[in-house]
Amino acid sequence: MLYAGHIHATTVVGLLYKGKAVLAGDGQVTYGDMILKGKARKVRKLYNNNVLAGFAGTAADAFTLFERFEGKLEEYNGNLGRSAVELAKDWRSDRYLRRLDAQLAVLDKEKIFLISGTGDILEPDDNVIAIGSGGPYALVAARALIKHSQLDAVQIVKVAMELTSNVCIYTNNNLSIEVLD
Repeated sequence: MLYAGHIHATTVVGLLYKGKAVLAGDGQVTYGDMILKGKARKVRKLYNNNVLAGFAGTAADAFTLFERFEGKLEEYNGNLGRSAVELAKDWRSDRYLRRLDAQLAVLDKEKIFLISGTGDILEPDDNVIAIGSGGPYALVAARALIKHSQLDAVQIVKVAMELTSNVCIYTNNNLSIEVLD
């Protein structure tokens, strides 16, 4: 598993597969039931291009979390696990951060985590993670593609996101994909 629900208006899916870390996000930005933008970037490389991070939730909150997470990566010399734990602790205990409505999917070449404002740090058993309203669709698609296809890691996230954009009204097919090999 790893899908964390309740955040609407985006889809991010990531995986560790055959030596690659890949994270993809759609580009749709919605406000209520309106599409405001179609080519937003919800995934990025952090810490000297050694860590991938993507968000679901409100943009301002996500940028605050990216900044805090990047600070933790610097503080702990790129140690993804320790940085994730420390961010989650801060997020859970800090009054300001507790109000942030977002989730982060973070990964490097060895580990993959979901970090939430409830203090959760979840590491999937199968190295596949998805967040946002299209998360369940992308998660199932990626798992099926891993099990029943010969696609590589980048192709798997592309196809999973394309399938998701066909069924989730909060997800489009303008993808941003980041890769670590």
